[in-house]
Amino acid sequence: MQARIYRPAKTAVQSGRRKTHEWLVEFEPRSRVEADRLIGWNGSDDTAQQVRLRFPTRDAAIAYCRRENLTFQLFEPHTRIVQPKSYAENFIRRT
Repeated sequence: MQARIYRPAKTAVQSGRRKTHEWLVEFEPRSRVEADRLIGWNGSDDTAQQVRLRFPTRDAAIAYCRRENLTFQLFEPHTRIVQPKSYAENFIRRT
């Protein structure tokens, strides 16, 4: 089974970064999504798509995948560049 290991990005609508400290393991879909013609819902036979495992560290997620003999892809998070600013910079007159 193919798995993805990654750290989730910060949501665009909020400034908090609480849920970005954990590492997630998600499984690749094994069957395609089919539309039900009667109701119009989309569904699949693969329940592994619904599983999302959380780990405190990257090494713990990798160790789990190796212990369960899962092939995995590791996606490293992008580093965030913080530029220190002060509130007074909002009022500096630039010409």
